Amino acid sequence: MEEAMDFSFIYGKVTPLYSSKGRPSIDPVVLIKIVLIQYVFGHRSIRETIKQIETDVA
Repeated sequence: MEEAMDFSFIYGKVTPLYSSKGRPSIDPVVLIKIVLIQYVFGHRSIRETIKQIETDVA
């Protein structure tokens, strides 16, 4: 996925939307990749997608 697309543009788009205070958030590129994987593989829910990602990584 990294070779096919450069996701660095996302940081510039979302920087104003994230607060500098509080707990660190999830990397916005990771969130976009999860939704992209969900769409490509036809998972119905984010939970199902994350479970599949965890299984595939292990």
